[in-house]
Amino acid sequence: MAPRILLCGDVLGRLSQLFKRVSSVSKSAGPFDALLCVGQFFPDSPEQLEEFTAYIEGGSPIPLPTYFVGDYGVAAPKFLLQASKDSANRGFMMDGFKVCHNLYWLKGSGKFPLFGLSVAYLSGRKSSSVQQFGTYSEDDVDALRAIAEEPEIVDLFLTNEWPSGVTNGAAASDIPAGASDVVGSDSTISELVQEIKPRYHIAGTKGIYYAREPYTNVDAVHITRFIGLASVGNRNKQKFIHAISPTPASTMSSTEIAMKTTSTTLSPYTFVEKRTSPVDSTKRSSDSISESQYWRYDVSQKRQKHETGQADKLCFKFVSSGSCPHGEKCHFRHDTDAREQCRRGVCFDLLNKGKCERGPDCNFKHNLQDGGDSHPSRRPGSGRSKECWFCLSSPNVETHLIVSIGENYYLALAKGPLVEDHALIIPVEHMPSTLSMSSESEIELSRFQNSLKNYCRLQEKEVIFFEWVSIRGTHANLQAIPIPSSKAVMAEKVFNLAAQKLGFEFVAKTFDSISDGRKFLKTQIDGGSSLFYAQVPGGKILLHHVEKNEKFPAQFGREVMAGLLNMADNADWRNHKHSKDEETKIVKNFKSRFQEYDPNC
Repeated sequence: MAPRILLCGDVLGRLSQLFKRVSSVSKSAGPFDALLCVGQFFPDSPEQLEEFTAYIEGGSPIPLPTYFVGDYGVAAPKFLLQASKDSANRGFMMDGFKVCHNLYWLKGSGKFPLFGLSVAYLSGRKSSSVQQFGTYSEDDVDALRAIAEEPEIVDLFLTNEWPSGVTNGAAASDIPAGASDVVGSDSTISELVQEIKPRYHIAGTKGIYYAREPYTNVDAVHITRFIGLASVGNRNKQKFIHAISPTPASTMSSTEIAMKTTSTTLSPYTFVEKRTSPVDSTKRSSDSISESQYWRYDVSQKRQKHETGQADKLCFKFVSSGSCPHGEKCHFRHDTDAREQCRRGVCFDLLNKGKCERGPDCNFKHNLQDGGDSHPSRRPGSGRSKECWFCLSSPNVETHLIVSIGENYYLALAKGPLVEDHALIIPVEHMPSTLSMSSESEIELSRFQNSLKNYCRLQEKEVIFFEWVSIRGTHANLQAIPIPSSKAVMAEKVFNLAAQKLGFEFVAKTFDSISDGRKFLKTQIDGGSSLFYAQVPGGKILLHHVEKNEKFPAQFGREVMAGLLNMADNADWRNHKHSKDEETKIVKNFKSRFQEYDPNC
């Protein structure tokens, strides 16, 4: 039997009114398996907090599993921070952080199974400044792009704002007032929905109800239905709750998947309007398709600009994948050089803006790659760049964080540390991983690792070492995070639990010494795939080879450690940054304590 799902627009904290309506609908058409909410979930004003809090604290029951993506509004940070710190929410919770009984916050972005349905989501709204709650990040968008590459059909896609251009090609008589306004629309969502191609796309924020005619997708046989929902208790009495009972795509035949209605239109995102004069063009709807959505990563600044403007813009589909469904009819440039840079792992933001603002979190290359016989990442020093955060010759390296410099490696304290004495062991050469360094340099690396272990042991702490070795890696760094000795026995278990949530199992091997363990790790590098490894107390190494299309969080190791140490707020280094003066003082104090263990003193 197909699952029965309720969809709801902006709740605005009006939970009593919402669940009263849910009860009414359930009596006539229920029961329902779950409720999915889009748009602002939290109250608009403090006056509504008492009613809202009664549900969160258990005074009033939430009648069915309820999921939301609108993590903004009055008191949202308070309740969501509490949920983040809850021990039950450690690790990777793509299926929702539990806020209270039957209420789940879909944080960031992801995909999870719900009664057989595949549900993808983007939490928060677009913003020029990424905040802890209420906005989505570029990483959230990238995660959805990776999900779009998976073969599984997504049944439901939840966003807060509408996709720009969704009314293009639709029947004008069915378009409600305000649907084409720019407020509450987002061109990034237009890009994502073209790539994800969900069977249903549900959004809120605009405060109006609109069920668009189904539309076809490029390079897919199934159609997409867009449903925009009004807010709970809206004055115009527009529909804010909608029931669906879709059969999961995973159980449907190819014939059933390809079925279309007589009202099906072309995709609104590939709709090409008739050319208009400059005067007429100023009158076009602000909701018309944004030209930037296909060619977001523009390297035109590296080349002479054409007077036409449009001809100089890059086709995003071609640059990212090497092909474009529009072929020769595409009005935008299919640049093979830009495609080659993308294939070699060059940072999209660097190509687009000329710089990358993600700092150490970015795992892409920050210099244009030349085309020699061997891959640049396999040539010592070939990837060195003025943009690199770790090259000692780079103007961007933060030398005040450096503790000790050897011949092949140097030791630095982490920027935005997870805990006190969180350190990085970094190759002096611009190398993609410590495992690709020479055998001779292993002696120096082992000295640094043993020195950190001896230093921490005096404080009744153990050290967890881990490294994310990406095939698109830039400058390697081996993370060293001290943990209380009392928690050391839990380290392996926490890593395994996190791996289980992501759907894989670690290869675990025990070695007598650090050097023996690293000899094994060096045999696992093949240059064609990424891997993650952690060295945990007891001489054990946990290793995972990451498949080509596997979604793997670049900050996996840090996030697992944040869970182990009950420090969810520090999982993102940007939440724990210090001023340069503070960092200088912290390094000075660490140097004085570490001096007797420093192998270079």
